[in-house]
Amino acid sequence: MTEPHASTFRDFIAKDGVFAPEKGRYHLYVSLACPWAHRTLIVRKLKGLEDLIGVTVVSPHLGELGWPFASSHQFPGAETDPLHPAYKHLRELYLGVNPDYSGRFTVPVLWDKKLETIVNNESSEIIRILNAGFNDFLEHGSQKDLDLYPSSLRSEIDELNAWVYDTVNNGVYKAGFATTQSAYEDAIHPLFASLDRLEKTLEGKEYLVGNTLTEADVRLYTTIIRFDPVYHGHFKCNLGSIRHNYPNINRWLKNLYWKNPAFKATTDFNHIKVHYYWSHAQINPTRVVPLGPKENIEPL
Repeated sequence: MTEPHASTFRDFIAKDGVFAPEKGRYHLYVSLACPWAHRTLIVRKLKGLEDLIGVTVVSPHLGELGWPFASSHQFPGAETDPLHPAYKHLRELYLGVNPDYSGRFTVPVLWDKKLETIVNNESSEIIRILNAGFNDFLEHGSQKDLDLYPSSLRSEIDELNAWVYDTVNNGVYKAGFATTQSAYEDAIHPLFASLDRLEKTLEGKEYLVGNTLTEADVRLYTTIIRFDPVYHGHFKCNLGSIRHNYPNINRWLKNLYWKNPAFKATTDFNHIKVHYYWSHAQINPTRVVPLGPKENIEPL
């Protein structure tokens, strides 16, 4: 898992578009280790789209050829591509669509089985597609009615997402991949300043924006759930830990994990820890995966 970048495939699913919403037409390729892909899994489950959109999980061992399928590298929970059984790596999806593709072979990928192409590989857009694009297939109820990006809160969500992305979601990578002391410090101080800001935001609150679960919670969760097990040590983000220094964030995190099945069921600490400590040889050349923290997430 490397620093995020500008995604290449940016189409949307719309009734009057090339990519129309259809049951069984679309498929997600994800890594359980990747926080950006994790967003899509959470929203898929929150919205009850498991029977509408299939998922394939890659191995956490990101290597020279990118994310491998289980057909190339066996790992508990990793899968072979059911749509292209001969494929060994995710990169083959991209090159099958465009043999001249020169970008990075990232997850998540929202795939169109009908046209055999990539619809979108930008997680922030995929979660909005999943949030509203398939509502006509859902029965009336909590999943159909759930709106993670309500019009009344959009400006507030967008404003929070912007600084959280720059200093927290991406900030841990800026710190972790820094190769100079100055670059590291330029990232670490804004990161912890934003954690301080989030700690105040969550004072007496269950959710970040309004009094309801929104995409802002989903987007922050996938970074914070990885913070103590990975970013604190591996990425040197150790001016504090979530469990010991940020009680409001920790309470918010535990409530999402333990009380909402969409968060717990999509969080795989084995994939997360093995991926980061194994795949970043420039940071951890021994590839030794630490056993701690003693609890990946504290009980309620």
